[in-house]
Order: sequence, then C-alpha cells, then structure tokens
Amino acid sequence: MKIYFMPDPIPYFDLPAQIRALRPELDVALARTLDNCSFCLGQDVVQFEKDFAAFCGAGHCVCFNSGTSALHVAMLLMGVGPGDEVITTPYTFVATSWAISYAGAKPVYVDIDDATFNLNPDLLERAITPRTKAVLPVHLYGQPFDLEPVLEICGKHRLPLVEDAAQAHGAKYRGRTIGTFGAVSCFSFYPGKNLGACGEGGALVTNDAALAARARSLREHGSTVRYYHDEVGYNYRMEGFQGAVLGVKLKHLDSWTRRRQTIAQTYHQLLTDTPLQLPREAGFAESVYHLYVVRHPRRDELKKHLESNGVGCALHYPLPLHLQKCYKGLGYRPGDFPLAEKAARECLSLPVYPELTDAQVYRVAEVVAGFFKS
Repeated sequence: MKIYFMPDPIPYFDLPAQIRALRPELDVALARTLDNCSFCLGQDVVQFEKDFAAFCGAGHCVCFNSGTSALHVAMLLMGVGPGDEVITTPYTFVATSWAISYAGAKPVYVDIDDATFNLNPDLLERAITPRTKAVLPVHLYGQPFDLEPVLEICGKHRLPLVEDAAQAHGAKYRGRTIGTFGAVSCFSFYPGKNLGACGEGGALVTNDAALAARARSLREHGSTVRYYHDEVGYNYRMEGFQGAVLGVKLKHLDSWTRRRQTIAQTYHQLLTDTPLQLPREAGFAESVYHLYVVRHPRRDELKKHLESNGVGCALHYPLPLHLQKCYKGLGYRPGDFPLAEKAARECLSLPVYPELTDAQVYRVAEVVAGFFKS
C-alpha cells in the first residue's frame, strides 16, 4: 500500500468543504429567497418538492421542517394511534421510534440481519399481533432493506409499509429508486445527510394524492384554507431558505453518490485483508453509502487508534433503542435482540463523503491496517 504522509487531520465529515464549493450557487439561491421574502414554504420549497418527487420517481413530495416531523405525519396518515403497535428496528436513530411514540402507539422491535444491519424480514411475521397497525423499517446506512418479502408480508396482513429512507437518498432496490415502494417514504435533510439542508429539513414522498394532500394540511396547522382548521395540525413547515439550499444541492446529488460509491469500493480493496467485517452490499441493493461502517470486537481500541493518528470516526449506534432509558417501559431486556446489540458493540463508521480525497482515503486505510499490524 502506498503511504501518504499527511500532517493535517482527516475529519470524519467535512461539511465546510462542501459549502465552500457550492458557495456561489448558494449565495444566488439564498439571495433570491431573501428578495422574495418567501421564508415559510414559498416558491423555492414548491420547486424543490417537484424536483425531489421526480428524482424519486414519485407523484408527490411534501416537505417538512425535519425528517422526524415527516415520520410523525406518516404515522398519522396510516391511522396509527393510542393502543396500536408499529413494527420497526431497534438499530437506528431514535427518530424512527419517536414517530411511533408521538402518535401514542408502541414500537415493537424486530432484530436485524447480521450482514446488512437492516430489519430481518424472516423475523417480521412473528412480531405481528392484532394491534399491529403498520410496519416501519429503515434503509440503514444508505442500503435498502429487502423490500420484496416485507411487502409480501404487509400485503398478506393488510398492513401499510412506511419506509424510513432518511439515510438513503437515491438508493436503489432492484434498479428502482427508493421512495415509492411503501404507502409513503420519509427522508431527512439534516446537514450531515447525503442531501442535507443548511439546518433541519425533511420530506414525505408518495404516489397517493389524498395522502399528500392531508400531509400538507397536517404540516400547516391542519388547514387547507387559512384560519380554517379541519383537524388538529402542526407547525411542521419547511423554511424557504432550506428549499433554496436543497434545490441547489439536488443537482449535485448523483455525482456525490458516485463519489461515495467509489470511496467505498476503494476501502473494500484496501481493507479486504484486515480482520474487519466490511459493509456488504446485498445483491438486490445499490447503496448510496451514507455511512461506511466496519465492525470488529476491538472497536473501541480501533477508534482510539484512529483518533490518535488524526483520523476522524464515529459510532452509529452504540446503544440499541430497546435498551434506551426512554423506552424502559416497553419491557425489553439485554439479549432480546442479540444481533442489534452485537452490532452496537462492534460497529465503527469511517469517513465517507464526496470531498474526501484519494490521498485521504488511502491514509484512513493505512491507519486502520496499522492497528492490526501493531
């Protein structure tokens, strides 16, 4: 392996580099929004909704102030309420479960697949009860979960599927872009996402016009006509500035995705001889590598080694949701979902973002390999 001597640290994520490259385009877009004074929703959000729907191959896109808000509204659209259960994964960011809790329902967890970290479809059907109202899996780390068996089970039990695609902008399942397999799909535009706003943002994508119309009403105080409220709603509107930023960034998303995939393949080649378990892309999936997650029983030692050598890294997610203090009342215990718990102990995220240079990629791999040589 060629050695690159780099005195500067390699950040885990370099958002300033992305903003610097886009600054001229962003300045024009933000100035337009400022001139139009379209600060809550407005024409920039409307245009982005049209463009992102087309990107996903969907009929409708409804933007929100966060991905969490989009997930919450998705639960309401599915009729989820107090006393209901929604099946999801214990190994993801907590917002997935928040949406279920916000609707007054109970998250019911299913363990993950050991290779992909996504919800294991083979365990799904046994978790269904008469109270199950919906199924909410996650396309984790940018790789789609196996949709065909999940859709078959949902169809058999007449349960709606909601896709949490917060980390999977542009990911493909059997050649088709994520976004229209379930009743609705929800995306996050948190700044660290593959497509990120300059602040919070989210979206709900669907082919159902009635669901889209109700989602628009719910995000705007339950109203379709100003000062007339059809149901209890929320202030979940996207800001105009975020629509402008996302409109600029969407034009670059395909090239950014290709760069992420190239970096991932380079890591695969450089780290294949290490004892690490590397990300495995399922045959049905095209991952967009929101994260490049490796795993090893000595994860914490490896993390310290990387950081002491100037290489940024991160933990996603060190404590599964069923063991979080906030969900103690659900009654789960250590050992209930052993694969999720094992992943939480062993997984480490390496840098993977479009602005990462080839030299930096080689340096990261060199430092990782050096840990096992020493």
